[in-house]
Amino acid sequence: MAQEMVWRSYLSRNQSFSMAYQTFRQEYLHMPVVTRAYTTACVITTLAVQLDLVSPFQLYCRMLEEESFRGRTADFVMMFIFGGVCMIIFAFFVNLLFLGHAFTIMLVYVWSRRNPLIRMNFFGLLNFQAPYLPWVLLGFSVLLGNAVWVDLIGMAVGHIYYFAEDVFPQQVGGFRILKTPHILKVLFDSNTDDPDYTPLPEDRPGGFNWGQMPNIQ
Repeated sequence: MAQEMVWRSYLSRNQSFSMAYQTFRQEYLHMPVVTRAYTTACVITTLAVQLDLVSPFQLYCRMLEEESFRGRTADFVMMFIFGGVCMIIFAFFVNLLFLGHAFTIMLVYVWSRRNPLIRMNFFGLLNFQAPYLPWVLLGFSVLLGNAVWVDLIGMAVGHIYYFAEDVFPQQVGGFRILKTPHILKVLFDSNTDDPDYTPLPEDRPGGFNWGQMPNIQ
């Protein structure tokens, strides 16, 4: 009798779990394709970060290297060197020992400024353009009672790099302030020796034709 009751209880729980799973599966499959893909990506990314399989540093680092620094590994390394040196200098004035989070904020800042049209969502509460992401993270740090100096240093260094690389060279009389040493290009950009390699527009002689109208026949 006791064994029969245990078996019935087990079957009841198993049936309840099966019904819940079927309901969840139906709701998930009824989502529009884009919403389903976005929800899945959010859940997987959140789990990966919470389980320490990946970190925000790895996510933004990879996005930068695969997008705006694609084919320019030496310039990417140069950004790391520049950011590290600047943060060490700033750290002397604010007495900070651990700058890993500040470095992550720097990467977030550079990525956000180079992707101004991307829409972001913060915990389903705020919708904003990518350039506001560092400021949203700063406000979140304030709400959690964390030291804001770490975020501010990361944002400051990120802005200095962004201005030196993306803003000042495009001004009248401007030029590229940060020049990647040749030794880094030899070490990391070996693909430039490939006869089939096509350099990016900004790496070609003359660079971009900023302000010129396209030549339409």
